[in-house]
Amino acid sequence: MRILLCNCNSPPSLSPTPPQKPPPSFLPAAAVWTKKTLITALSGALSLTLLVSSSSPALSSDSPPFQPPRPPQLSTPLPDRCNEEEEEELQNKFVLKPEFVTNEEIVQEAWQIVNDSFLDTGRHRWSPQSWEQKKEDILGTSIQTRSKAHELIKRMLASLGDSYTRFLSPAEFSKMARYDITGIGINIREVPDDTGSVKLKVQGLILDGPAHTAGVRQGDEVLAVNGEDVVGKSAFEVSSLLQGPNETFVTIKIRHGNCGPTESLEIQRQLVARSPVFYRLEQVSNSPSSVGYMRLKEFNALARKDLVIAMKRLQDMGASYFILDLRDNLGGLVQAGIEIAKLFLNKGETIIYTVGRDPQYQKNVVADTAPLVTLPVVVLVNNRTASASEIVASALHDNCRAVLVGERTFGKGLIQSVFELRDGSGVVVTVGQYVTPNHLDINGNGIEPDFRNFPGWSDVSQHLLKCNLHQQG
Repeated sequence: MRILLCNCNSPPSLSPTPPQKPPPSFLPAAAVWTKKTLITALSGALSLTLLVSSSSPALSSDSPPFQPPRPPQLSTPLPDRCNEEEEEELQNKFVLKPEFVTNEEIVQEAWQIVNDSFLDTGRHRWSPQSWEQKKEDILGTSIQTRSKAHELIKRMLASLGDSYTRFLSPAEFSKMARYDITGIGINIREVPDDTGSVKLKVQGLILDGPAHTAGVRQGDEVLAVNGEDVVGKSAFEVSSLLQGPNETFVTIKIRHGNCGPTESLEIQRQLVARSPVFYRLEQVSNSPSSVGYMRLKEFNALARKDLVIAMKRLQDMGASYFILDLRDNLGGLVQAGIEIAKLFLNKGETIIYTVGRDPQYQKNVVADTAPLVTLPVVVLVNNRTASASEIVASALHDNCRAVLVGERTFGKGLIQSVFELRDGSGVVVTVGQYVTPNHLDINGNGIEPDFRNFPGWSDVSQHLLKCNLHQQG
């Protein structure tokens, strides 16, 4: 089983956002299974994408023609604490094809994921005892067809009373590949070993994707990217190293399993995500000041990189303020939201607090770098601003970096991870919950804006000044 990606899923009650025209100006006259693979949602996995000019340019016409990847070079296996039985199990774990997985095994796999990871945040229908009884009841009978197995999983998940925890058909699960954060079809997670050190493991693998085709397997350890050692780097940092223009190549060094051989593989990137950023510079009426308007449609693999480009260009063009438009943004990759919030916050400021049964979701997530920009920010929100969008909005608001303008946000403070089952289907499971830096539980409540209508820029500056003075006092 692999986790394709971890995301804050769009609220199920909301319909997809219809195609929209370029946004109007809003400037005033005066934004567990033991072998499971988690598509992380918080940190190398915390939780799974319109620019004036794309930040991922296509290859130039004089780019070299496509060359098939060179045969991988195997090096001598490094010593490790493993034995032949463990290595044999490691090899066998990847050869089980969907047609050879029994219906009972698929149901039990889904059951185990919930048993290991599910966080009951609402109706308190889950308990270890009741869930164990559920398994005995379901697996006590023969499951004749795969469709029957899928139906049983749906019923099993529905009994939890959590509308976000749900089953994905193979076709639905395959669509999740658009959240590939690396461009080569893998997701990486930080996994501590028994010595206390942290390894970067492949914990999400798109079957027949670029990495899988080149020879990367579930559970492999990433050692280097383009010759750069990744020891000490976070999963998100390494994922960023793997990114690049579509159809270009990246070389990664991996160790198969826990004690297998190391191997260097050249992999061609195949990006499917589209830029979610649209930006423009606008002149303030009756003022020499200019405002940089940025609209972020979703939090996908390109969101942070493209927003950085937009912010730098707008600042170079003379922007005195920023508008970040998060209206109708239902979320996406939570980690992308966290990384975007860091672009505005001072080092050490809290972005979000998270809780969950898994220790990886029990975190105080803080900014670890200086802000990219320090200009005043207005964040536009409405009742379809949800999930990762609310993380960004609350982080900027509670740290006195932005004022919120518009409507109360949707109110989704839960974190989901997406797990693939061995027949290509999947389950989305609520694994965590977050609260804002000011300790507001937004789930079901949303975030109240500071202004309903767009204020004057002097009001924005005054509001942020009062906020900072209040925090200091």
